[in-house]
Amino acid sequence: MSSLSSLVKDTAIYGLSSIIGRFLNYLLVPLYTTALAASTGGYGVITEVYSYVALLLVLLTFGMETTFFRFVNKTEEDPMRVYATTLIAVGGVGLLFVAAVLGLLPQIAAALGYADHPEYLGMMAVCVAIDAFQCIPFAYLRYQKKPIKFAALKLLFIVLNISLNLIFFLLLPALYALPATGEIVAKFYDPAVGVGYAFGINLFCTALITFFFRRELTGFRYRLDTRLMRRMLSYAWPILILGIAGILNQTADKMLFRHLVPGEEGKVQLGIYGAAVKIAMIMAMITQAFRYAYEPFVFGKQAEKDNRATYAKAMKYFLIFTLLAFLLVVGNMEILKHLIGSDYWPGLKVVPVVMAAEIMMGIYFNLSFWYKLTDRTIWGAWFSGLGCLVLIGVNVWGIPRYGYMACAWAGVAGYGTAMVTSYLVGRKYYPIDYPLKSMAAYVLLAAFFYALMQGFAAYCQNAWLQLGFNEVCVVLFAAHIVYHDLPLRQLPVVGRFFKK
Repeated sequence: MSSLSSLVKDTAIYGLSSIIGRFLNYLLVPLYTTALAASTGGYGVITEVYSYVALLLVLLTFGMETTFFRFVNKTEEDPMRVYATTLIAVGGVGLLFVAAVLGLLPQIAAALGYADHPEYLGMMAVCVAIDAFQCIPFAYLRYQKKPIKFAALKLLFIVLNISLNLIFFLLLPALYALPATGEIVAKFYDPAVGVGYAFGINLFCTALITFFFRRELTGFRYRLDTRLMRRMLSYAWPILILGIAGILNQTADKMLFRHLVPGEEGKVQLGIYGAAVKIAMIMAMITQAFRYAYEPFVFGKQAEKDNRATYAKAMKYFLIFTLLAFLLVVGNMEILKHLIGSDYWPGLKVVPVVMAAEIMMGIYFNLSFWYKLTDRTIWGAWFSGLGCLVLIGVNVWGIPRYGYMACAWAGVAGYGTAMVTSYLVGRKYYPIDYPLKSMAAYVLLAAFFYALMQGFAAYCQNAWLQLGFNEVCVVLFAAHIVYHDLPLRQLPVVGRFFKK
């Protein structure tokens, strides 16, 4: 139980920074969706460009984040040599990438449909290279069990990014429109730049965070151990393929959309879909927070005898609380929808489907440790690749027929495929006795409460009564968790109130 308590504590800290950060970052969604009306397609541009950024981040880290944890926890390896080798490898690839993109920027911009604004791609290329490099010192903080600094830097980036966006998308446009201040503001603000400010601000904030890694980037010898690097790359390349497939599962729909729905209509619909998906990302926050704590936890426990039982418990608790989050989001949709502009509300119907897909992705991530711990990472590439092919196939077939709803269901199909195949093969190579009956019971119970919410909404059109009924459903689900599976007596601080 002490192991799970440590995991809960670290997940809480990582999760707090992730959830607070994402919540603060949501301020950008109403800002962008108000400043950039759906009919302009401006938010569609942001959605598309950041989908490419997500893919590039995976390519530029090329599996070295997970590989770092695998090798730094090996007793025969020098931790600082592993760290230095990882930093040099990721940093070197990033520099080569930036040089290549800036050298071929006009051609790349024309190929992607941004010939009129190549600066968008140039700024984001530099930004993603810096971001990829920062992944390694951030991983080092996790290895050193320093979640406070990790969380502080993540939140600093978010707060600074939001503040500058508020200045350039809200304050300066207002001052620019006033006769008394318009001429002064015009010297450093041009409304024609539009979404370009979003990319420039991101670059500035990302670059600034690097200076806070002085302790993590100094005080040791930088040396590229080529023999170690070859072994690390041998472990990492299947993870890279896995990562590419995984990120394509999340972004392929956004990359394909404008090609399958061409013209301005494609930008408009992509913007609506991209804005609505932001509400569903609460599930991605929980998954990411769990991942930050779970990777070092798993690799650090691999020598213990009871690790499989611990992994099984962790999987169950992950599923329980993601289902609770699902009910919280869908039950409070009347409130959460105000996070995006009213022009984008038609896309809200994708939220439950996207959240279901994110739960499957989280389960797949938990299942993935059997092949990481047994050094069979090639299986991860096969699972994710198969899921990606299913997702792309559903998108190509469905988007022209059903629009962005096809994108949502494609995620369910893709993640579901990867999840099921990983579980079935894992039973042979690294069997873990997951409490499947109990987990299935929670899924059915959550589905029951969701159906009750939807049925009551169809019967009662009063928004406040709907919210009240939904909260009762959420409380009942939470009460079931506490009664059956949450050992409150054993939790730190809270447990004191339950002791005799």
